[in-house]
Amino acid sequence: MFEGTIRLFLVWLSALLFMAPVSFAMAQNVDGVSDLKLPGISSYATPKGERSLALSGGGAITLSAQLTDKGSDITRGIVWRVFKPEAINGKLPMVASAHGGTAVFQLEPGSYLVHASYGRAGATKRITVGKDAKRESLVLDAGGLKLDAVLSGGVRIPPKKLRFSIYEGTAEANGDRALIIPDVEPNSVVRLNAGIYHVVSTYGAVNAVIRSDIRVEAGKLTEATVEHHAAEITMKLVRETGGEAIADTSWSLLNESGDPIKETVGAFASMVLAEGDYTIIAKNRDRIYQKDFTVVAGQNQEIEVLATEAAAMDPEEGAD
Repeated sequence: MFEGTIRLFLVWLSALLFMAPVSFAMAQNVDGVSDLKLPGISSYATPKGERSLALSGGGAITLSAQLTDKGSDITRGIVWRVFKPEAINGKLPMVASAHGGTAVFQLEPGSYLVHASYGRAGATKRITVGKDAKRESLVLDAGGLKLDAVLSGGVRIPPKKLRFSIYEGTAEANGDRALIIPDVEPNSVVRLNAGIYHVVSTYGAVNAVIRSDIRVEAGKLTEATVEHHAAEITMKLVRETGGEAIADTSWSLLNESGDPIKETVGAFASMVLAEGDYTIIAKNRDRIYQKDFTVVAGQNQEIEVLATEAAAMDPEEGAD
C-alpha cells in the first residue's frame, strides 16, 4: 500500500515540477555548490479546504536538507512541499510549502510525505508528526553541473550561439533518452542528483552538435567543457568576385552525402557548420548555381558563389 502511494506521488510530482557521436569532455570537481546563486522560486496557492497549519494541538517539525550524509545544512534554495499520504481524486493533497533553507512547520499529528527540491535535485521522505517537537533531515545526494564549450585551440564560442540540453544517462530500449532540462545557457549552474548524464551541446542551429556523458558527484560542482569542431560560414551570390550580394536568393545546403540540411532565403546565408565537405546551391531569377566547399574547424570564412552563365544549371537538373 505504501509503495503504491509513493509511486503515485512521484508520478504526480514529476508532472508538477517539469512539464519540460560521444565526444571528449574535460571535467573538474570543486566544492561550494551551496554558495551559488539560485533562480527564482515559483509561488504556490494556499491549499483549499485545509485548516490553519498553526494548530494548537500540533507539533513543530523542523526540516533540513544536506547534499551528502555528512554535509552541512543547505541554507537557501530549497523548496519544501508537505503532502498527506492519502490520494484524493488521484492526487496527493499538499498541506504546506516553504522555500529557503531549514524550515519549521506546525502540523497536526499524523503521517506525511515531505519532498525537498534543490534545482533539479530532490528527495522524498515519509515523516510522522506527534505532539512533541522533532527534527527530520533529508539527504539529497546531489551536486551541481556547469557547462561550457570552446573551439579547437581553446577559442571561446559566443554564448548566444551556444546551448546545452541535459538528458538521462541511460537510454531507453528504443535508444531515446529522457530530456531533463533543455536550452541550458553556458556557465549557468544546474543542480542535479548524483549520477551520469548525457549532455548535448549545440553551436548554432544546423549540425554543430557534440554529445558527452558527464558524471555529477554529490556535494561537488562539476565543470565540464566540450570542444566543437565547427566554423561560422557566410555565403553570398555575386556577379563578380568581391561584388555585392544579390538579394532575393534562395539557398540550399547539402552535406557530403548529398542530403539537404539547411534552406534559407536572403542576400546572405550565414550559419555555423561542423567541419566537413558541403555543396551550396543558390537560386535566383529561375537560374541555379552551385559550389562545393570545405569547412575547417575554427576557420570562419565567406564563400562567394558566382552568378555566371558558365556556373548556371538547368532548374530541372538542379531539382534532381
